[in-house]
Amino acid sequence: MNSQARSLELFFVNGRPDGMLTAEVFNWTGHVLRTPRTQLKEALARDEAGFTGVYLLFGDKDGEPTLYIGEAEDMRQRLKDHAINKAWWEYVVLVTTSANNLHKAHVKYLESRLVEIAKEVNATTLDNNNQPPRSSLSEASRSNMENFLETLLIVLPAIRIDAFLSKKISRKDIRESEATATSEYPTFVLETPKHGVSARAQVIGGEIVVLAGSRARKGHTSSADRSMTFLKRKRAELFANGVLKVEGDHALFTENYAFSSPSGAGDVINGRSTNGRIEWKLLGSGKTYAEWEADSLMDRTS
Repeated sequence: MNSQARSLELFFVNGRPDGMLTAEVFNWTGHVLRTPRTQLKEALARDEAGFTGVYLLFGDKDGEPTLYIGEAEDMRQRLKDHAINKAWWEYVVLVTTSANNLHKAHVKYLESRLVEIAKEVNATTLDNNNQPPRSSLSEASRSNMENFLETLLIVLPAIRIDAFLSKKISRKDIRESEATATSEYPTFVLETPKHGVSARAQVIGGEIVVLAGSRARKGHTSSADRSMTFLKRKRAELFANGVLKVEGDHALFTENYAFSSPSGAGDVINGRSTNGRIEWKLLGSGKTYAEWEADSLMDRTS
């Protein structure tokens, strides 16, 4: 049994996946409520809305995904103010505890740390004007809040909140994987000489990790279709947070970065729609990703 395994309980308040929901983890004191703005009245009628906690406002502002992070001793009143004064947000996440045992210093610390993490990940535009200072907590209380935050950062992606989910992979993780059998952590190569593309990636933890030093296309294909709009936004995000940087006639990955699929990684590297299952080739054998995957499935089921 994995000692890091967690059990997450989601409760869909209205029986709808796009409606109000709560999230709790076994043996964790935290309580998370996610609600669309259209159900704000019903959400504010719940007890936890009046608790001390941290809240996250999400929506689009000027065509960009936007996040605001705040804290309050009475979130109900603060959200009523935001409903009047902030027009752009579409849903909100309230983070507290079921016993309402967070106090002002706790939530100010959590607010500051969440802003720090969101800025580091740089996947979403922050509507916060300033970096809130960390509150003064004892060493024990800081440790408790960091443990609380660790579980919260598992819960948020599970309810489709990715603003705090970093796809950067440490060099230590890559070194350890390289020391393991290559059949467990295979390395793939993607090359497009026309655009100076030469990239390597490993399959680690179910993700495609493009390795630091990989060369990607400097620009991207001009197209107005929806997939290209997403690609342009993703590439802009990677340039903004320093994962990609321009170097001569191409772009360079400065850090190891995880993608959820071989095609997603290929799209960013080639700057165009890419069938990553065909274009990524297994180092040493030349097999496509699709062929390697088929062989792996046969090995595990035979």
